[in-house]
Parts: sequence; structure tokens; C-alpha cells
Amino acid sequence: MAVIHNTTLQPSKLELLTSWLPSRPWYRAGAGAPDLAKAGGFRLDDPQGEVGMEFMVVTDTSGTAPTTYFVPLTYRGAPLDGAEHALVGTMEHGELGRRWAYDGCHDPVLVAQLSALIEGRAQAQAQNTSDAPDLDVTRSYRGDAPLHLTTDTTDDQEGTALTAPQGTTLRLHRVLLPAADDATLPAPETAGHLGGAWQLPDGTPAQGLFAVLHPAAGA
Repeated sequence: MAVIHNTTLQPSKLELLTSWLPSRPWYRAGAGAPDLAKAGGFRLDDPQGEVGMEFMVVTDTSGTAPTTYFVPLTYRGAPLDGAEHALVGTMEHGELGRRWAYDGCHDPVLVAQLSALIEGRAQAQAQNTSDAPDLDVTRSYRGDAPLHLTTDTTDDQEGTALTAPQGTTLRLHRVLLPAADDATLPAPETAGHLGGAWQLPDGTPAQGLFAVLHPAAGA
């Protein structure tokens, strides 16, 4: 299970993201550096108990209007071989020591558990409480074969695409919109989805899509 440590982080996760987000093609630049606040998220358990996995929702208020981002992260006790391009930064954890934080879309442990979550084989966990399911996270899968997403990943201005050998593509909505304003709610022709809840800057609860699974062309 995901164990939440009440301890210090230097630098903080938000400080790491403040430096990293502007390097992403899907970042909506404001007037200056990002001004970030946590808005929600959830965790997944690593079956081996080695890798921390957190799906953070953060809101940037540096622009003319707030922008909310969906940021999957992994935390490791040693560097991930071949993933230098996906390193968000390093932190000193008050109990665990140095931790390497990665863009989780490039971490095979997170991608495998994300596949399991969408299929219904894994349970989303609360972001800030140990051993507590997050019942606000929704998912569906309408495929005929097991979903095996890979770290074959593409970032563009619209978000991040993860592919599977069977040709399906999971499109992560890096910029989140409340469901009432989101024109990409799952349609019957999609193969699945991942959704959840977060808070708007004024404290109002919001729900929407985190990702949509698209079937292979011609399927």
C-alpha cells in the first residue's frame, strides 16, 4: 500500500514543478514563472513497494486565468536507467533520503499500473492518506484484450499520448477542464477513460477527464 510520510521535502514537489512545467509543450505560459498550488490528485501502489506513484493536479495562477495541470510523477530511491530526459528533479526526503522524481509517463512501473487501473485491476489510492481508496477516480475499459500501455510517449501542445502494441492510444489531458466545459467527454467509439476530481482556485469542487483511450485506427 502507499504509505504517506509526514515529513520534509527539499525542494518541495511544487518547487520542482515550477522549474519543470515551462519546458513542456503543453504548458500554457503565464506572465512569469508558474505560481502553483495543489488542487487534487491520487496515488497508485507499486506491487513491489519500491516506486512511489502520484498523479498530481496543480493549478497555475500566474496567467490571466488559472490553468490546471495533470502531472503523473514517480519517486525513486535511485536513478531510472535511460530516463534522464524524463527527470523532473531530485529531492531530499526527511525519512527516505534522496529521491529522484520522474515524469511518470516515461516510467514503466507507473505505466503498467496505469494500464491496470484503467482495466479495473488496480485501485486508485487517496493522495494524502495511507491505505485509503480514492472513490472519486473513475475508469472504464471496453477493449477485448489486456491493455499494455508502453513508455512510447509523445508530448504535444494538447497533452501526452501513450501507445499500446495493439494500436490503442491513451491521450492524457495535461490541461484539465471541468466536465461541464469539456467537449471531449468519452464518446461511444472510445475504448475507455480515466477521470477524477479536483478543486478550483475558489475551493469549488470540479470533476472531469484525466485521460481518454482511443482504439486502433479501423478497429
